[in-house]
Parts: sequence; C-alpha cells; structure tokens
Amino acid sequence: QVQLVESGGGLVQAGGSLRLSCAASGRTFSTYPMGWFRQAPGKGRDFVAAITWGVSGTYYTDSVKGRFTISRDNAKSTVYLQMNSLKPEDTAVYYCAGASYNGSYYYTHYYMSSEYDYWGQGTQVTVSS
Repeated sequence: QVQLVESGGGLVQAGGSLRLSCAASGRTFSTYPMGWFRQAPGKGRDFVAAITWGVSGTYYTDSVKGRFTISRDNAKSTVYLQMNSLKPEDTAVYYCAGASYNGSYYYTHYYMSSEYDYWGQGTQVTVSS
C-alpha cells in the first residue's frame, strides 16, 4: 500500500517562504517520478512541479518558475517543494503525487494529473496580502 503524507503548509504573508514535504512509503520511492499539484477554492487541480528519478530532471508551471524549487531525498523517500516569494494567488491546497511508470511518455505528460496513481491528503497553503 503506497502512502504519501504531506506536511509544511500554513499561513504566510506575501513575500514569505514555506517548504512542503511529502514522505512516501510502500514502494521503491527512488525509481519513479513525483509531482506537486494545487487546487484553489472553486478551481481544478493544477500542476505545479515535477521531478524525475535518477538524474533528477525538474519541471515547473510558468507561474512558479524562479520562485519554487522541487527536490527529492531518495534516502529519506521524501520530496520537497521550497516556495519563496509567495503571492496571494499561490493560496491553495497542495497535493503530492506519485507516478507508477517511467519513460518518454511521462516526460511529455508530467503536467497531467491522470499520469499519477498515488496522492497525498493535501496540505493547505494560505498567503495573505
């Protein structure tokens, strides 16, 4: 049984920083891609960032490039999302997600929630203006 557990959300003022963590258990964590998505009230679940396995390639949605950094510690089976220069529009529930395959198809579809089979429960991030 694969489990993903997020932590690190909270309330922060605009311009501040937060680091989200996602601890994985139940499978060989290091061999699959991981992603972060977010869902604002009344909106769909949107891609934020992803990281591949091995030589870790990273991907970001345009609105967070230069502000957010995704990383992973395979020894700890944990993926992180460092969020700097936070804006009120970053307010959302943030979800960690795990894919169950590797390959070229993922590298062109990493932004799609349908490519991830495992999801955490979500952690709230609120940015006040």
